[in-house]
Amino acid sequence: MSTEKRLIAAKEIEIRFSEVDSMGIVWHGSYAKYFEDAREAFGVKYDLGYLRMFSEGVYAPLVKLNFNYKKSMIYGQKMVVEAEYIPTEAAKICFHYKVFSEEDGKKIVMGTGSSVQVFLDKQYQLMWTAPEFYLKWKEFWNI
Repeated sequence: MSTEKRLIAAKEIEIRFSEVDSMGIVWHGSYAKYFEDAREAFGVKYDLGYLRMFSEGVYAPLVKLNFNYKKSMIYGQKMVVEAEYIPTEAAKICFHYKVFSEEDGKKIVMGTGSSVQVFLDKQYQLMWTAPEFYLKWKEFWNI
């Protein structure tokens, strides 16, 4: 059994009409928003939100975003999106996502994904080393 610390935040979402295609199935582009919602929930829970980064003098744009669709989701369905922080030594923030719903009391995985964010300074220049606040954040959470 792993003793590795895991930082996970979840966001409950009900699929809205504007997020589906003409077949009533979630449009693939909606996953980017769902993952963003989970990242924002993570930021609130663990004090690593976009406003915090901005106040620390950095931006953290996405440079990589992946989706894996397992099962179609439909209009009105309720789901939970989990964002799990993936530790790395590099100057970036990595997440793994799991989208699931509950059917007959069982957790059904509807999709998975991942993202990578890098750090830019206020002049929009790539930071090759992690900012000091981020190193302290990792130390605080023992990751």
